[in-house]
Amino acid sequence: MEPRSCRVTISDIQGVAHTVEVTAGTLYEAVALGITALRADGWTGELAHRDVVVSVQNVTVEHKVKMNEFYQWVERSIGSPAEKTRRRRVKEILGLQTS
Repeated sequence: MEPRSCRVTISDIQGVAHTVEVTAGTLYEAVALGITALRADGWTGELAHRDVVVSVQNVTVEHKVKMNEFYQWVERSIGSPAEKTRRRRVKEILGLQTS
């Protein structure tokens, strides 16, 4: 899928919303890149396991992802070869062990 410019917004456990701009090829890749960027930022507190908002900048599209569902998808072992490749990419972005 063609990479797109996205704004990823995630709230920390204090309820403060943090937004980062990333370039990603899939929705979940955008979530993973957003999580990674915000974890590396010194101003962001512990991220809450709530909704993640992804706004695609090329066209006006916004997605809301439940953090728990995102991590369930990451840990899933079934799926098509293409989905397994996307999941492996997301795990690499998050620094998780890939099989």
